[in-house]
Amino acid sequence: MKEIFFCPEESNFYSNCLENFILRKGENSDFIVEFGSGDGSPVINSLLRNKFDGIIHGFELNTSAWKAANLTIDEYNLTDKYVVNNSSLFASPKPEANYLIANPPYLPAPDTDIYMPLLFGGEDGATVTNELLSLGYENVLVLVSSFSNPISTIKQAQENGYSVSNFVVLPLKFGYYSSEEKVKKQIEELRKNNMAFYSGDYYFLAGVLFQRAASTIDLSKELTQVMMSL
Repeated sequence: MKEIFFCPEESNFYSNCLENFILRKGENSDFIVEFGSGDGSPVINSLLRNKFDGIIHGFELNTSAWKAANLTIDEYNLTDKYVVNNSSLFASPKPEANYLIANPPYLPAPDTDIYMPLLFGGEDGATVTNELLSLGYENVLVLVSSFSNPISTIKQAQENGYSVSNFVVLPLKFGYYSSEEKVKKQIEELRKNNMAFYSGDYYFLAGVLFQRAASTIDLSKELTQVMMSL
């Protein structure tokens, strides 16, 4: 069993979304909260490539990943910019922040008995993502999978006052975790109910910036159309 989530393509995509949607906007004093930091590599790589004077406060339940993250943070002298706790954001008093960011667990399955239980996103894969959109942060950057009931996530965001202000989409091939038999079966069942969208071995992963600002252009329809296009 793999102890730490490993998918370089997905991690690089998350890192690029963080840079393009937040770090390069010039608001360097931002305080950012991260749900599910993993080994920390996406954020660490972003910080090494960008000037950022704020603080990113991460939460990670996987002890092995948390240890790996802190070793790398120490190695690159980023302890004043990136702090990762071995705990759940949901179990903590909600930290104040300008942004909430996450590559949340999005694997759909009937239960948590999968290769990596911490990647379980509920029966439809969208449970954790939708909970994050209920925490009340003004700006939320999350990765949304086309096979994890993405329409429910867009609706949840709208119900909580968010608009889709920006998004980018990456075609991904089903990998080690998403190809597990019980996960793939669940995804197939979701597709029958128009809750999962994929084509052959490929699905879409979208980096989505949800914002509550009144001036935000809402791209929800465009995102919906893209996610359902497979």
